[in-house]
Amino acid sequence: MSFFKKLLVGKVGKIYHHKISPIKKTILNIRAIWNNDHEEDNGIEKIVRLFLSSSQLLFPGIYIKHMATKIGYEYKDLAMDFYILAKVIFPILILINNWQTNDYVVFVLIYILLETVLYIPTLIFASDLFSQPRSYKRSMLLLFFNYLESVLSFAVFYRTGDYLNQPLNSWFDAVYYSFVTSSTIGYGDYYPVETEGKIFTILQVFLFLFFVILFMNFFSSKIKTKGYFSDKNEF
Repeated sequence: MSFFKKLLVGKVGKIYHHKISPIKKTILNIRAIWNNDHEEDNGIEKIVRLFLSSSQLLFPGIYIKHMATKIGYEYKDLAMDFYILAKVIFPILILINNWQTNDYVVFVLIYILLETVLYIPTLIFASDLFSQPRSYKRSMLLLFFNYLESVLSFAVFYRTGDYLNQPLNSWFDAVYYSFVTSSTIGYGDYYPVETEGKIFTILQVFLFLFFVILFMNFFSSKIKTKGYFSDKNEF
């Protein structure tokens, strides 16, 4: 047991044992944005930042963090690791078992993908009181899994109907087309002909540009700011 605990949990320094729960910290973050504690923003910028920060309360991730911290703060990251891996595995199971014909399953997939879609810009634009992570290398690794989640999820969307010039005869064909689309290569063997397929393609390319290019550029930059990318922890 100690072997697995050392492997999966490791050692967590006291600096990361925050007394404030993730839910309360999010509420404080919303309040800080509302009161302009760190940025003198207004209008559409402030509205977007408030929306992004508030949106975290609508999804399971923050509540999983909250429950994990009750067991021990060192388990928070581990719980999120398993949750993110589950979000990657879920669309794979849908594709392999042809569950994309079930509207309820597709709705759940959209819901958990939307959490990822909103979480990353929240870290960039609305993390005034978010604590710095234990490891930015881990954050980059999780970003890769977020990317896999989005690619596999769109593969499911492409299989919900005949939106392309030819049918996707297998789940792997859908994954292949989704990867090609997300990388903006486009070999031409598959391409959208229906309006729904064109909408999915536009959204996926936009997601690729936004999450991969913008977020990686943000990581590689030397910008100093409050919150998640700050040199100092707020809590």
